[in-house]
Amino acid sequence: MPEPTAKIAVKVDGKEVEVPKTMPDPISGKPVPTSMIQACAAAKVDVPHYCYHPRLPVAGNCRMCLVEFGTPALGPDRKPLLNADGTPKISKSPRPAIACATPISPGMEIYTNTPTVKLMREGVLEFLLINHPLDCPICDQAGECKLQEYSVEYGKSESRFVEAKVHKPKRVELGPRIVLDDERCILCTRCIRFTKDIVGDDALGIVNRGSFNTLTAYPGKPFDNNYTLNTVDICPVGALTSKDFRFQMRVWFLKETKSLCTSCATGCNVTIGSREEKVYRYEPRENDAVNASWMCDYGRLNYKWIGSEERLTKLVTPGTKLQSQPAPAGQRGQVAVWLGVLAEISAKLKGAAPGSVAIVASARQTNEELYLLSKLGKKFEALTDSVPRVGEGDKLLLNTDRNPNSAGARLIGIAAEPMGASLPKIAEGIRGGRIKTLIVFGEDVTKHGIGADLLAKLETLIVSDILPNETTVLAHYLLPGCAHAEKRGTFTNTKGRVQRFMKAVEPRGDARPEWEFLHELVFSVVGRDGYVSIEGLFNQMTKEVPAFNGLTWAALGDTGVSVPL
Repeated sequence: MPEPTAKIAVKVDGKEVEVPKTMPDPISGKPVPTSMIQACAAAKVDVPHYCYHPRLPVAGNCRMCLVEFGTPALGPDRKPLLNADGTPKISKSPRPAIACATPISPGMEIYTNTPTVKLMREGVLEFLLINHPLDCPICDQAGECKLQEYSVEYGKSESRFVEAKVHKPKRVELGPRIVLDDERCILCTRCIRFTKDIVGDDALGIVNRGSFNTLTAYPGKPFDNNYTLNTVDICPVGALTSKDFRFQMRVWFLKETKSLCTSCATGCNVTIGSREEKVYRYEPRENDAVNASWMCDYGRLNYKWIGSEERLTKLVTPGTKLQSQPAPAGQRGQVAVWLGVLAEISAKLKGAAPGSVAIVASARQTNEELYLLSKLGKKFEALTDSVPRVGEGDKLLLNTDRNPNSAGARLIGIAAEPMGASLPKIAEGIRGGRIKTLIVFGEDVTKHGIGADLLAKLETLIVSDILPNETTVLAHYLLPGCAHAEKRGTFTNTKGRVQRFMKAVEPRGDARPEWEFLHELVFSVVGRDGYVSIEGLFNQMTKEVPAFNGLTWAALGDTGVSVPL
């Protein structure tokens, strides 16, 4: 076991607190002396800052975190001097210190709310605002801008500056996803340090001098890596803006929902910003065990399909009469009633012989949905499998496994090993006439060796999906499902972390969360029930799936729990 880190006692605004002597460096992980700003955070005292970020190297640019401090006074014998009451005598430093870059020492006292500190903060803000444009009414950062917030909390109510402001480039295309407004930049260099030290792409820098300092990309090279939009998140003002979200919505109108990115097996924690049942943006949500404070651009921008006009929103059955005119994909026919359709499917499944049913369940379905499908699989001794989905990964967050729940599919037992190995067996079973019923959730099996000719041989093809494809067109029963943003559930990421996500928007049309109608099917066919909510379903699943034993929905919290793979 590693040795416990030594503690140092310091005072912050008169409150004594013990903090570690050293903390891990955000880049190298090596122990470095704990700073004043970290000690203040431990004491739950807010110190305003712009350039400091707990996951980036310290720059000490902005001076917003200036504080006063004192250390124990020493006598000629180098021993601490004591007051009459026996407490150490504190010698106050004549100079302030930047809290982000000044290490603490035993017995140190830090003062964050003295009149001098107040004057220093007013001066720093006045300096930063001298050349800042009056863009607040049109700025995307309005509502979550540290310049606005600190100006209200720590600044002056009026400016003494009467000279003409320095003008810099506006609406600069820094890269394919980033627009820069240089007039708003306060030169904190967060974006530069993130790009260089976290991503490993030394693409940004400051050019020119004095008031004409300008942020820019390397000459002739656009700012283009898979993590550029993180610079918009960490920019404390509105200098760096996302082309995707720029001028789309005022942030105070957005409803924020804790969720997960489903673009790969990493399972980055995200916050979904939505309004009036429309998703406007993803932002990374902090989780030290998964994605720290970051997420990739690929995952962040992969949400437009949720609001696609092509979404499957109609429930379709074999008895549905075709319209005389072609209708949009997924809407061919009258809308069937959910209860009647599920009863009809249940009756067909109850008459199925063991081994005559196969299930292809996407590893993009939740743990709970895969668990319910596995109950059907065991009932019919069915061949089950998931489809592997592979793409190019990187060394930071983007995983080569593009399924968000491959680990869950394996732990629950729905996926073959290796994943996809049973798909040829299912195709052969259909070809030979042994498999008469195929249940497909979230996949187009025609792209994975089970073509339209084989699907035509089936007596019953039950499909649930979100977007139309060749398999949904051929389905006898088409059950419109939900995007993860339209339901609750859990995924298990590539490292075995079970994480839950919440519902951000309502499903469209007849679409329902898959676990809801799967629950009704399982109850009708298998005879298992015992829950009425996603929480109850999860807690029941953890009792029957060995890998999840001991977990509860409540214990997952906002950041999840790891299980052995």
